[in-house]
Amino acid sequence: MIDLDGVYDPGRPNDRLLLGMKGSMSEFELGVLRTRMLDAARSKARRGELRISVPIGYVWHREIGLGFDPDLRVQETIRLVFARFRELGSARQVLLSLAAEGACFPRPSDGKRLVSFDWTPVRYRNVISVLKNPFYAGAYVYGKSQHRTEIVEGRARKSYGHGKPLEEWEVLLKDHHEAYVDWEEFERNQTLLAANAYGRAGGAKSGRGGRALLIGVLSCARCGRRLTVSYRGRQPSQAIYRCERPHQMLGLPRCLGFGSSRVDEVVAGELLRAVEPIAIEAALEAERRHMEHQAERRRMAELDLQKARYEASLAERRYAACDPDNRLIAAQLEKNWEAALRRVESCEARVASVSAPVPVAEVPDFAGLADDLQAAWNAPAVTTRARQRLLRTLIVNIIADVDEAAREVILTIHWQGGQHSQLRLTKPKSGEHGCRTPEEAMAVIRSMATRWSDAEIAAQLNRMGMRTGQGKSWTAHRVGSLRRVRGIHAYRSAEEDGEWLTQYEAAAALGISRHRLVRLINAGLIVAEQVVPGAPYQIRASDLQDQRVLAAVGRKGEPRRLGSKDQLSMFPDT
Repeated sequence: MIDLDGVYDPGRPNDRLLLGMKGSMSEFELGVLRTRMLDAARSKARRGELRISVPIGYVWHREIGLGFDPDLRVQETIRLVFARFRELGSARQVLLSLAAEGACFPRPSDGKRLVSFDWTPVRYRNVISVLKNPFYAGAYVYGKSQHRTEIVEGRARKSYGHGKPLEEWEVLLKDHHEAYVDWEEFERNQTLLAANAYGRAGGAKSGRGGRALLIGVLSCARCGRRLTVSYRGRQPSQAIYRCERPHQMLGLPRCLGFGSSRVDEVVAGELLRAVEPIAIEAALEAERRHMEHQAERRRMAELDLQKARYEASLAERRYAACDPDNRLIAAQLEKNWEAALRRVESCEARVASVSAPVPVAEVPDFAGLADDLQAAWNAPAVTTRARQRLLRTLIVNIIADVDEAAREVILTIHWQGGQHSQLRLTKPKSGEHGCRTPEEAMAVIRSMATRWSDAEIAAQLNRMGMRTGQGKSWTAHRVGSLRRVRGIHAYRSAEEDGEWLTQYEAAAALGISRHRLVRLINAGLIVAEQVVPGAPYQIRASDLQDQRVLAAVGRKGEPRRLGSKDQLSMFPDT
């Protein structure tokens, strides 16, 4: 072996010793150099001067250093992701919203240079990478991941890219460069993303629809665990809140459980009462956000059109610069030009659809908006997901407990801002359901049952606008079924003692028409009673023998005008 210092024979002990010492010194020197280089990189990173790889939306300028990408379309796309998450509060919903609008996300086509991009349909990893990257909050971060060494099959293997908690990052410089969002909003986003990760410690299920309004919000007052939802029935429409974890994991009895229908209704009513004072401001804010959303869509479509027109002009110039005789290249350039022109047409159509004039509507009167909140909440077009999102905007958590002695469900609502309120509602007994007949209808049935038939009772309930417990109209069969269940005696003509008469029976007894009988009732000559306004008349048989009634009935051959003590004569005696 020969180097600059001499010739060595590995067969000799002295030469082998010298070669070994030189090798060890060279290896140690390489380690020292590597350590010095890493220390220099860390020192430069602590000053925020180390040029690390930056995410999409930023570039390193040769003269001015780190700054926004000069492509406005890239900037607007990044800002759009943050705006949608600020509005929807879920990375999954941001993806669905952008995908429904046909939005695209830039994908580098030149490696790490971030100069040219291919615009592809947005994906979930694009959304989550933007939301979780502190670089977009103006923070310079270095050393936020680490490598780990494991012994696999007797050999040491290293794996890289393991994230570290924020407290263990080597370098964190806030307000280092221009930011798309501030650091406070970034922290709120991380908290919300962590809370949406249902199943982790401290996590809460986000509003994802379903039939239960309070899923992921209720907590057990006895063990502190989240209440789960189970469904029962042939069609899983009835939801039940249960503290199921102790039973599943430890084999212990369930802490508590109750149905969802009454609880959801009571909490929704409490929520609407809290929203009523700010209903008008909320409506105006919703209208403003809708207009901003429309302007944002229009701007994104215009940026897409500008980019498509530039690519079309570039493809045209390339085709014009090509030698026409070189058909292999000219044919491909012609196809690229045609594809660019088709994209221009699609972008123009999109801009036209977004910029279409909207019919100018009159400014609505918001004075009665607070009274219409209940109707808006129960509107068929409002999904459970929207109700859950509104609920989670105002309510942090609800602690649930059951007082078995009083048969009551106790709900302690923790509102945003630190306020608390408590609700107590009766827990239904086993077999009791929510399809109960209103007490007003039951009062009418009890008062009319012994005097009127089921058909007449059903007709009167329908005239009063009352419904059954299932929201249906009344029939004689339904009235009879309800009477038998509640133990109310029925109407039977054979049991009549003749003391009270119906309108038809009284007219037949006097030998007059029903219309003439009504005139006598209106004139006050015959006293008639009604159970409720609009119900059939009930006339006492003894009242028909009054002399005034008989005199009025006996008048024939002359106009049947009834006298009144308050009426003045047209021709008074003078």
